[in-house]
Amino acid sequence: MLPAKDHAVGFVENSSEPDDLQAWCDACERLFLREGEMTDEFKEFNQMTVVCDDCYAELRARHSKLERE
Repeated sequence: MLPAKDHAVGFVENSSEPDDLQAWCDACERLFLREGEMTDEFKEFNQMTVVCDDCYAELRARHSKLERE
């Protein structure tokens, strides 16, 4: 599998609050939907990371499939 920096992995924003920037990739979204909540398996797979606003915007631009299509 290619590293995420080499291809778009999807960018699913998962907060309805505009100032609460949260997102994960398509693979995380599929697991979250299958599990139905943030289970231990999901948390281990997701490996959540805090990033600054600038990095969040860069990740959104790089991995959002809507912007790439």
